[in-house]
Amino acid sequence: MNVVLLIKDFAIGKKFDKSGMPNQSGGERHGLNHAKELIRLGHHVTIMAKKKYWFTKFRELYDGCIDLVRLHGSIRWFEILMCLVTTHRNIDAFYIIGTPKFSVWAIAYAKLTGKPVTLALTGKAELFRKDTSFRNRLFSSCDQYIATTHEIYDGFISLGHIDRRKISIIPHGIDVHRYQYVKSVEREVAKCNVHLDSSEPVLLFCARVAKNKGILVALDVWKKLHIKYPKATFYIVGGGENYLLDQARQVSLECDNSIIVTGEVDYVEYYHRLADVYIFPSEHEGLPTSLLEVMSSGLPTVCSDIGGCNDLIINDRTGYRVSTTDVDSYVKYISKLFDNSLLRYELGRRASEYVKTYCSYDVVSKEMELTVTNQRKVPIDMLKVKP
Repeated sequence: MNVVLLIKDFAIGKKFDKSGMPNQSGGERHGLNHAKELIRLGHHVTIMAKKKYWFTKFRELYDGCIDLVRLHGSIRWFEILMCLVTTHRNIDAFYIIGTPKFSVWAIAYAKLTGKPVTLALTGKAELFRKDTSFRNRLFSSCDQYIATTHEIYDGFISLGHIDRRKISIIPHGIDVHRYQYVKSVEREVAKCNVHLDSSEPVLLFCARVAKNKGILVALDVWKKLHIKYPKATFYIVGGGENYLLDQARQVSLECDNSIIVTGEVDYVEYYHRLADVYIFPSEHEGLPTSLLEVMSSGLPTVCSDIGGCNDLIINDRTGYRVSTTDVDSYVKYISKLFDNSLLRYELGRRASEYVKTYCSYDVVSKEMELTVTNQRKVPIDMLKVKP
């Protein structure tokens, strides 16, 4: 089938903004990955998104396989309609990620032509109220809906007044073959390769270095952990706001240079091999990709009790959930894991098996395809089973 995937932004060009923050959002990565998965399953995919940089083309073949169309400012509605009646008149289905304003024109066109529309939300902030605007009424009129968490599923019903028979809970998925389970002996070797004592614990933070990702909480946690575990190491992996990266380096100086700040990296799985415990004190999340990745690698997690974390982290099963800013609780549960290698193994192994069973592209992509191509007759909840 010929599928149009509509997403608000698709950042091609500058990798970072002026503050040092990576430009590409989680939603954009999901859009790219879902496009590639649909192509792998035999479909042709066109991505339509805002034109973000003046030097990018209106249309190009991206990554050798994706037809990418960038829409200009105030005439996006016109460009969408013109594409759909000319160059893209053979479209079979529409797939919308998020709630880009211009996508309502595609919904209206689909209704006139009898083409199916699927709308997927990856974060609670994207939820909409059906009765507040004409645009939201169109968002509430799609044929199928994908929620990546139970929190979003509930919001679809309570705010969007959407028939639950149209909503499936499907995680966005990850490549579990890339994020393979790390055995204890492999972790010991990885530590030795970077001159770390294999018997000393390593904590990992792997996300955007931003306030809403909880980096300041993580630094406060480390100050207390360092007193208790003076030979332990804390890796902060990810790009972010420069002043926060500098603040992390300053805390490292105060804690005997025990924090390693890497900045943005291309292969985060390298750091999964070094770590014993993952800390994720984010203030708000959909279904966190970084959490799925570390779970697949076999890391137990101590995270904030929010959003999609509640679907993945079950206390004493795959890790521990605590209040977002409760530094002492983070210290308590990370210490519990630092002190018990058997507990780390049991929780990490269970987390890895869960992600491979329910959140791998191998299983998620087919369910996503059935939904987007309007072949689904009964909704599915892929996160119904808990770890």
